[in-house]
Amino acid sequence: MTDPLTDPAATPDELAFEGALRPTSLAEFVGQPKVRGQLEVLLQAARLQDRTPDHILLAGPPGLGKTTLATIIGAETGRPIRYSSGPAIQHAGDLAAVLSALVPGEVLFVDEIHRMARSAEEMLYLAMEDFRIDIMVGKGAGAASIPLELAPFTLVGATTRSGMLPAPLRDRFGFTAHLEFYEPDDLERVLARSARLLDVDIERAALAELARRSRGTPRIANRLLRRVRDWLLVHAGSSDLDGVRAALELYDVDEAGLDRIDRAVLHAIAHRFRGGPVGLSTLAAAIGEETDTIESVVEPFLVREGLIGRTPRGRVATLAGMRHAGAQHLDGTLDGV
Repeated sequence: MTDPLTDPAATPDELAFEGALRPTSLAEFVGQPKVRGQLEVLLQAARLQDRTPDHILLAGPPGLGKTTLATIIGAETGRPIRYSSGPAIQHAGDLAAVLSALVPGEVLFVDEIHRMARSAEEMLYLAMEDFRIDIMVGKGAGAASIPLELAPFTLVGATTRSGMLPAPLRDRFGFTAHLEFYEPDDLERVLARSARLLDVDIERAALAELARRSRGTPRIANRLLRRVRDWLLVHAGSSDLDGVRAALELYDVDEAGLDRIDRAVLHAIAHRFRGGPVGLSTLAAAIGEETDTIESVVEPFLVREGLIGRTPRGRVATLAGMRHAGAQHLDGTLDGV
């Protein structure tokens, strides 16, 4: 079972919470300065030329603001936005229904676009380039292709795995934005804004501590802020550094931002397998988790923090990871080193 604080699949209540904190313009959007500047130029040029903006691909790990940026793009262009997702488009007919319903200038946001069905992807090629699709009517020798003109639109695709997008689809986007993990200073600004909106009075040092433990991800930072707010409300505690640390300790978020499952993976590699290497399936069985959870949720953060590494023989704990897990012999030497 994944940790609710870092699980990318948010509950409806969490989504409503995140939606209330989302900025509505590029001026309010914190972080990602390069992407923000690029989008400002792209959208302003489209306004000056009175045309729909080029298709945009937003790529990056979960929780960095892809959906927020798509909503902002719709707001900045002053056009309506329609939401969909790759898993919901499993047939060409599904995509044809969505595209034929678009009004001129509308923004179509497709989340997790790399999970769209291949037949729908092939239909999307023509729609993106020529704003038309070909619909097949009938079967066999009597089948006929009927062209259907589409209203000009802007496709905004979001993906956490841009490498899984077919090259013909990826090349049809006029602009690709690569979102990076946030620096603690930017996350502190995100948290300060969220605290104001939530009417939470919290000290700056406490915000900095929250930012440092948020894994470079605004979504996680806002959820941790919500948990801290709950703790302060229930315990009538102080919103200083000690109060925040007590709340995070309750929710199993350590000083490096690792949660329960992160520490379970790191502890298993460092102690049970003496630093590794260990195969993914063996590691998953050892801690009782799915391989997909470890590979897509846990590993990216541990690798980025330099706590584990991937080798052809399996996963290994680095020296920093061994130290964090407290894996050492009586003589002081570290396991697996």
